[in-house]
Amino acid sequence: MLVYLSIVFFAILEGEIYYVAMCVAAKAGKLDWAGVLISGALGGSIGDQLWFYLLRGRIHWLDRYGWLARHRDAVVDRVKANQDLMLLACRFLPGLRIAIPVACAYAGVRPIRFTLLNLVSALAWAGAIMLVVVRLGPDALAAIGLGGWWGSLIPAALVIVFFRWLAKKQ
Repeated sequence: MLVYLSIVFFAILEGEIYYVAMCVAAKAGKLDWAGVLISGALGGSIGDQLWFYLLRGRIHWLDRYGWLARHRDAVVDRVKANQDLMLLACRFLPGLRIAIPVACAYAGVRPIRFTLLNLVSALAWAGAIMLVVVRLGPDALAAIGLGGWWGSLIPAALVIVFFRWLAKKQ
Protein backbone atom coordinates (compact mmCIF):
# COMPACT_ATOMS: atom_id res chain seq x y z
CA MET A 1 0.00 0.00 0.00
CA LEU A 2 2.84 2.38 0.82
CA VAL A 3 4.34 2.02 -2.65
CA TYR A 4 1.05 3.16 -4.25
CA LEU A 5 0.94 6.19 -1.95
CA SER A 6 4.49 6.98 -3.02
CA ILE A 7 3.33 6.88 -6.65
CA VAL A 8 0.60 9.39 -5.82
CA PHE A 9 3.09 11.60 -3.97
CA PHE A 10 5.73 11.62 -6.71
CA ALA A 11 3.14 12.12 -9.45
CA ILE A 12 2.03 15.24 -7.58
CA LEU A 13 5.62 16.51 -7.45
CA GLU A 14 7.16 15.69 -10.79
CA GLY A 15 5.11 13.41 -12.98
CA GLU A 16 6.80 10.98 -15.32
CA ILE A 17 10.13 9.80 -13.93
CA TYR A 18 8.95 7.85 -10.88
CA TYR A 19 5.72 6.82 -12.59
CA VAL A 20 7.64 5.27 -15.51
CA ALA A 21 9.80 3.34 -13.04
CA MET A 22 6.67 2.01 -11.33
CA CYS A 23 5.18 1.04 -14.71
CA VAL A 24 8.35 -0.98 -15.36
CA ALA A 25 7.86 -2.64 -11.95
CA ALA A 26 4.25 -3.43 -12.87
CA LYS A 27 5.37 -4.93 -16.18
CA ALA A 28 7.86 -7.09 -14.26
CA GLY A 29 4.99 -8.33 -12.06
CA LYS A 30 6.25 -6.66 -8.87
CA LEU A 31 3.27 -4.28 -8.64
CA ASP A 32 -0.36 -4.42 -9.65
CA TRP A 33 -0.72 -2.53 -12.95
CA ALA A 34 -4.20 -1.21 -12.05
CA GLY A 35 -2.89 0.13 -8.73
CA VAL A 36 -0.01 1.85 -10.49
CA LEU A 37 -2.32 3.33 -13.12
CA ILE A 38 -4.86 4.68 -10.60
CA SER A 39 -2.15 5.98 -8.26
CA GLY A 40 -0.35 7.78 -11.08
CA ALA A 41 -3.57 9.30 -12.41
CA LEU A 42 -4.70 10.46 -8.97
CA GLY A 43 -1.33 11.97 -8.15
CA GLY A 44 -1.10 13.77 -11.48
CA SER A 45 -4.61 15.12 -11.11
CA ILE A 46 -4.10 16.21 -7.51
CA GLY A 47 -0.95 18.08 -8.54
CA ASP A 48 -2.88 20.06 -11.16
CA GLN A 49 -5.88 20.65 -8.93
CA LEU A 50 -3.79 21.93 -6.03
CA TRP A 51 -2.71 24.90 -8.15
CA PHE A 52 -6.21 25.52 -9.46
CA TYR A 53 -7.95 25.43 -6.08
CA LEU A 54 -5.15 27.20 -4.25
CA LEU A 55 -5.30 30.17 -6.61
CA ARG A 56 -9.01 30.17 -7.51
CA GLY A 57 -10.52 33.49 -6.45
CA ARG A 58 -7.17 34.72 -5.08
CA ILE A 59 -5.28 35.33 -8.27
CA HIS A 60 -6.01 39.00 -8.91
CA TRP A 61 -2.57 39.84 -7.51
CA LEU A 62 -1.23 38.73 -10.91
CA ASP A 63 -2.68 41.95 -12.34
CA ARG A 64 0.23 43.76 -10.66
CA TYR A 65 2.51 42.38 -13.37
CA GLY A 66 2.51 44.65 -16.42
CA TRP A 67 2.47 41.99 -19.13
CA LEU A 68 -0.38 40.08 -17.51
CA ALA A 69 -2.37 43.19 -16.70
CA ARG A 70 -2.13 44.32 -20.33
CA HIS A 71 -3.17 40.90 -21.64
CA ARG A 72 -5.66 39.93 -18.93
CA ASP A 73 -8.75 40.11 -21.14
CA ALA A 74 -7.05 38.23 -23.98
CA VAL A 75 -5.87 35.51 -21.59
CA VAL A 76 -9.31 35.13 -19.99
CA ASP A 77 -11.06 35.05 -23.38
CA ARG A 78 -8.57 32.54 -24.81
CA VAL A 79 -8.86 30.22 -21.81
CA LYS A 80 -12.65 30.35 -21.76
CA ALA A 81 -12.85 29.67 -25.50
CA ASN A 82 -10.47 26.69 -25.28
CA GLN A 83 -10.87 25.44 -21.74
CA ASP A 84 -11.93 21.87 -22.58
CA LEU A 85 -9.02 21.29 -24.94
CA MET A 86 -6.57 22.94 -22.54
CA LEU A 87 -7.76 20.82 -19.65
CA LEU A 88 -7.65 17.59 -21.61
CA ALA A 89 -4.15 18.36 -22.90
CA CYS A 90 -2.80 19.65 -19.58
CA ARG A 91 -1.24 16.40 -18.34
CA PHE A 92 0.45 15.83 -21.70
CA LEU A 93 2.24 19.18 -21.74
CA PRO A 94 5.30 19.15 -19.47
CA GLY A 95 6.20 22.68 -18.56
CA LEU A 96 2.56 23.79 -18.68
CA ARG A 97 1.14 21.65 -15.91
CA ILE A 98 1.22 24.60 -13.55
CA ALA A 99 0.52 27.30 -16.13
CA ILE A 100 -2.72 25.76 -17.39
CA PRO A 101 -4.36 25.31 -13.96
CA VAL A 102 -3.22 28.84 -13.02
CA ALA A 103 -4.66 30.24 -16.27
CA CYS A 104 -7.91 28.37 -15.61
CA ALA A 105 -8.10 29.80 -12.09
CA TYR A 106 -7.34 33.26 -13.48
CA ALA A 107 -10.11 32.91 -16.10
CA GLY A 108 -12.67 31.65 -13.59
CA VAL A 109 -13.20 28.19 -15.08
CA ARG A 110 -15.95 26.37 -13.21
CA PRO A 111 -14.50 24.00 -10.59
CA ILE A 112 -16.64 21.00 -11.58
CA ARG A 113 -15.52 21.36 -15.22
CA PHE A 114 -11.88 21.70 -14.21
CA THR A 115 -12.00 18.72 -11.86
CA LEU A 116 -13.79 16.32 -14.20
CA LEU A 117 -11.78 17.14 -17.32
CA ASN A 118 -8.56 17.09 -15.36
CA LEU A 119 -9.37 13.62 -14.01
CA VAL A 120 -10.06 12.39 -17.55
CA SER A 121 -6.78 13.92 -18.72
CA ALA A 122 -4.85 12.35 -15.83
CA LEU A 123 -6.29 8.90 -16.55
CA ALA A 124 -5.42 9.24 -20.24
CA TRP A 125 -1.91 10.43 -19.32
CA ALA A 126 -1.29 7.55 -16.91
CA GLY A 127 -2.74 5.05 -19.36
CA ALA A 128 -0.68 6.36 -22.27
CA ILE A 129 2.55 6.17 -20.30
CA MET A 130 1.71 2.69 -19.05
CA LEU A 131 0.88 1.59 -22.60
CA VAL A 132 4.19 2.91 -23.93
CA VAL A 133 6.20 1.28 -21.14
CA VAL A 134 4.35 -2.05 -21.06
CA ARG A 135 3.79 -2.57 -24.79
CA LEU A 136 6.64 -0.68 -26.44
CA GLY A 137 9.25 -0.77 -23.69
CA PRO A 138 10.83 1.90 -21.49
CA ASP A 139 13.16 3.02 -24.31
CA ALA A 140 10.29 3.62 -26.77
CA LEU A 141 10.55 7.42 -26.75
CA ALA A 142 14.30 7.34 -27.32
CA ALA A 143 13.72 4.93 -30.23
CA ILE A 144 11.61 7.54 -32.05
CA GLY A 145 14.11 10.32 -31.38
CA LEU A 146 12.61 11.93 -28.26
CA GLY A 147 15.49 11.12 -25.96
CA GLY A 148 18.76 12.86 -25.24
CA TRP A 149 19.61 16.32 -24.00
CA TRP A 150 17.55 18.15 -26.61
CA GLY A 151 14.37 16.40 -25.46
CA SER A 152 14.17 18.95 -22.63
CA LEU A 153 13.95 21.74 -25.21
CA ILE A 154 10.52 20.53 -26.30
CA PRO A 155 8.78 21.50 -23.02
CA ALA A 156 10.60 24.85 -23.00
CA ALA A 157 9.43 25.58 -26.54
CA LEU A 158 5.88 24.53 -25.61
CA VAL A 159 5.87 27.01 -22.72
CA ILE A 160 6.97 29.87 -24.96
CA VAL A 161 4.46 29.01 -27.69
CA PHE A 162 1.67 28.59 -25.13
CA PHE A 163 2.18 31.99 -23.52
CA ARG A 164 2.43 33.73 -26.89
CA TRP A 165 -0.77 32.03 -28.03
CA LEU A 166 -2.52 32.74 -24.76
CA ALA A 167 -1.87 36.48 -24.88
CA LYS A 168 -2.67 36.88 -28.57
CA LYS A 169 -5.94 38.69 -29.21
CA GLN A 170 -8.52 36.59 -31.01
